[in-house]
Amino acid sequence: MNRIQFRELVVKLLYIDSVGGDFLEEDYAPEVLEQYKTIKEHLEQIDTIIETNLVGYTIDRLNFVDLAIVRNSVYEMLFTDLPKEISINEAINLTKRFSNLDDDSAKRFNNRLLDNIRKSLEK
Repeated sequence: MNRIQFRELVVKLLYIDSVGGDFLEEDYAPEVLEQYKTIKEHLEQIDTIIETNLVGYTIDRLNFVDLAIVRNSVYEMLFTDLPKEISINEAINLTKRFSNLDDDSAKRFNNRLLDNIRKSLEK
């Protein structure tokens, strides 16, 4: 499994969790489950960072797909060695694939939010 597929599966699990769904752990690779569980362990910290960087918006207004994408990207920015710009770019690619409307509003919104988060983490 490549890094893009890995990221998609983690986002899928975050989405399923957000909507109260269930999944079978045996359907997922151990490393996917490990990252999902680690994100869940740090969810309060991740969500606080997201909320702090939303402008004119609250976290409960984010759709579940975008929330899962942003949560994974914030986790990557905080807890991995992946350059923040790459994490943001990958999150925008996921947004384009799974959430974006014809007007690119979701892509622009997530890009702006994640860039605000990147800047706040670099301070």
